[in-house]
Amino acid sequence: MSKRTVALLFGGKSTEHEISIISARSIALNIDPLLYRIIPFYIDHEGRWFCEGIAAKILDFDLAGLMRSTSRQQAEAELRSRAAASGQPLFDFNFRALEVDVAFNVLHGSYGEDGRVQGLLDTLGIPYTGCGVSASAIAMDKALTKLCAGDAGIATAPGMTLLASDYNADADAIDDNIENRFAWPVFVKPASLGSSVGITKVHRREELRAAVLLACSLDRKVLVEASVKGKEIEVAVLGNENPLASVPGEIQPGSDFYDFEDKYIRNEAETFIPARLSETLVEEVRKQAIAVYRALGCSGMSRVDFFVNDETGAIVLNEINTIPGFTDISMYPQLFEASGIPFGELIDRLLRCAFENNGISAD
Repeated sequence: MSKRTVALLFGGKSTEHEISIISARSIALNIDPLLYRIIPFYIDHEGRWFCEGIAAKILDFDLAGLMRSTSRQQAEAELRSRAAASGQPLFDFNFRALEVDVAFNVLHGSYGEDGRVQGLLDTLGIPYTGCGVSASAIAMDKALTKLCAGDAGIATAPGMTLLASDYNADADAIDDNIENRFAWPVFVKPASLGSSVGITKVHRREELRAAVLLACSLDRKVLVEASVKGKEIEVAVLGNENPLASVPGEIQPGSDFYDFEDKYIRNEAETFIPARLSETLVEEVRKQAIAVYRALGCSGMSRVDFFVNDETGAIVLNEINTIPGFTDISMYPQLFEASGIPFGELIDRLLRCAFENNGISAD
């Protein structure tokens, strides 16, 4: 395979901006320099694009250490200050002028994982890692994911979807409906955010209003779901027409549930790779991960998350992430490492999938 030029897309306008930077750094450190040349493209919180030199400065910023030693808000303030001092954004960028062969997209969350950047890259004719437009858009919306999964026979938690406009118009009636339909606790989630941003576990009616208003402030659509008993199991999936499922991993949260701070700041959660499941359940959860992946039309990569009750054997889909984290503590690369595919090879395979999706030979 001749050396290819990779546009590394990171940052972005979403609430997962900082995580994207850490993921991009991990990819830059692990990609094979004999096979690939990276051109970094950083997108700031306002959606402005920076290329090469300025983007490289952001990529080199020690955000990972900062996030683990302070609050997310302070980390974001430091990053904004650094971006503001970095120079003028590159509005008139041209992938072709830079002779970019493929884009590695690690824009987690809104504006990067939801099909919008994928549509831009399709329009430009640039191959890219991960899912296409439709699968990205559907998987980003937890409510739509539930509908597609249910149609494919995959169990999901009982839930209801509400619109922020309806809740603001008649919160009391909707609170009554939630209380009548579900036993406590319930989870309240913005429908289209990742990294557990804006998710609240609600134990009683008195906590409900604040949780829903928080979710409504972040998304126009909100999902309320019953709490499901079971281990939190994650499966990494790789490939296009014939996807490969990794060994399952298990998350044991360090708090009431696996929230943003537990993932990236406190770092108190325990992980078990492989998951502590029977061989029968391991094979079944891998099978269901592939089924979800295919039902949503995914390609390239995704991480599929389940709740698995090893007493009853029940497997319930939680969500699917089409651009999973690539940080040093992220499950997606760890799961494939445990499955015999080290980080550098995983990056190469993902880029090859991108070429394959566009009918281009990777060799």
